[in-house]
Amino acid sequence: MLGYLLQKIGYAILTLFGVITVIFFLFTILPGDPARMMLGQNETAEQVAIVKKKYGFDKPVSQQYLYYLNDLSPLSFHSNNPEDYTYLSKLKYTDVNLFSIAETNVVFKFPYLRESFQKNGKKVSSVISETLPNTVVLAISAILIAMLLGVLLGIISAMFKDGWIDKIIQLLSTIGMSVPSFFSAIIFAWLFGFLLHEYTGLNMTGSLYEVDDFGNGKYLQWKNLILPAIVLGIRPLAVVSQLMRNSLLEVMGTDYIRTAKAKGLTLFTIIRKHALKNALNPVVTAISGWFASMLAGAVFVEYIFGWNGLGKEIVDALNTLDLPIIMGAVIVIATLFIIINIFVDLIYGWLDPKIRN
Repeated sequence: MLGYLLQKIGYAILTLFGVITVIFFLFTILPGDPARMMLGQNETAEQVAIVKKKYGFDKPVSQQYLYYLNDLSPLSFHSNNPEDYTYLSKLKYTDVNLFSIAETNVVFKFPYLRESFQKNGKKVSSVISETLPNTVVLAISAILIAMLLGVLLGIISAMFKDGWIDKIIQLLSTIGMSVPSFFSAIIFAWLFGFLLHEYTGLNMTGSLYEVDDFGNGKYLQWKNLILPAIVLGIRPLAVVSQLMRNSLLEVMGTDYIRTAKAKGLTLFTIIRKHALKNALNPVVTAISGWFASMLAGAVFVEYIFGWNGLGKEIVDALNTLDLPIIMGAVIVIATLFIIINIFVDLIYGWLDPKIRN
């Protein structure tokens, strides 16, 4: 199992390295001067030169790439020269100086995602740490809705196979998989947050935390989670219900289920005690994949509902060309995606030892 784990970690590191490389060169070759993006419209040549030197924009692309890898790497090299980009004191996080070689320090640190162009030099890691938890809460809520309702609808659909209930559920599932999330978000926000606001009490926009009008700080507003969680969960819900129905029907045709029927057990008892557990395997596989995808797929849903998550932050950064936030957010999402996939692969390897061979 240890060898299997190390193999997966090795693949993950290579994948993440590829993602970082593509992201860096993709945004480096974009037209426009990053230094001018930071300073805005009223910059002077002297200010541009200072910013370029501070952030290493005056160096060749290959050297900038090495600087970027050095910033992201937990084990990095930093100079004692105050004029150098890698000068140690410029790092504003806790680090551990392992040892020194001449004028270079080898440091173990938290990955440095650099600073925002538009938020007065605020660290990208701080921006992400403020918004990522909201996205995780939204993704978990959506996946719970998809899992609970999807499994329930799949069971009902299988119990009434080819009946009118089954056909309605199949039709709704097909619509749910076909309609884009941003369109569903607009419809739900307009219908339940505007037209039916008097009855639902829900708002068209809002985040997990809202600022009190009387200056009492922030407070939780759980009702703002309902609409974006439902919208984000519609597509996985449709997939789960279809998978659950097909898997359950397949299990119901096995020999041990026929034996249970011959014993006189009711259909509900057979499903609850014998068929459900085995039918859930493909559902678990789908859920794990959807959860990782939701972290990246919540962008439009968050923006439409005004949910202060990482997706909305990415859209705002795209509008203002805040490249460090865009690059840092994509790297964080890719890292989370890779970690979740490793975790799922380890579960599969533990359940089925043949996979590890």
